Amino acid sequence: MITMKDTNKKCGSIRGWLYKAISSRINFEADWIQNHISNCPKCQRRIASMGKVNLALSLIKSQPHSLDLLMRANAQAIKMLKHSLRDCPSAEKLKTILPEPGLFERCAKYRNPITNTAACFAILFLMKAYVFSSMSSCRDQGQKTLKHYYATQAGQDIADEIFPT
Repeated sequence: MITMKDTNKKCGSIRGWLYKAISSRINFEADWIQNHISNCPKCQRRIASMGKVNLALSLIKSQPHSLDLLMRANAQAIKMLKHSLRDCPSAEKLKTILPEPGLFERCAKYRNPITNTAACFAILFLMKAYVFSSMSSCRDQGQKTLKHYYATQAGQDIADEIFPT
């Protein structure tokens, strides 16, 4: 006769095997795993929970999340623990913990003003560079024109003296 204690012991060892199967990537389609899961409601709930976790993780990767995600994830994970672990002080602390935002998250509200300021400086720099290069080009063109004028009106030697190259 199989007692409840024997069933729990067997279930615990089977769960241990299941975790090893997951870590070594043994196929869940193996007969011994399927037989146990079909007869053990506790393992069925755990397998369903693992499926929910995998689904939740894939959704987290695809969607932006708020800062309370850590708190909510901890609360759900604590629900899966033994009763004695759920009620300990560190579990209560985990239920309410929020992550520390990183430097980029803290500075996110300043991103637009900083970007706009940088764009303005870039435009000013480009305008100044263009104005100075345009002025230099205009000056060179004006000197060539004046040199040509003096060369035609007063002679090449006087133009060369006034505008040396």
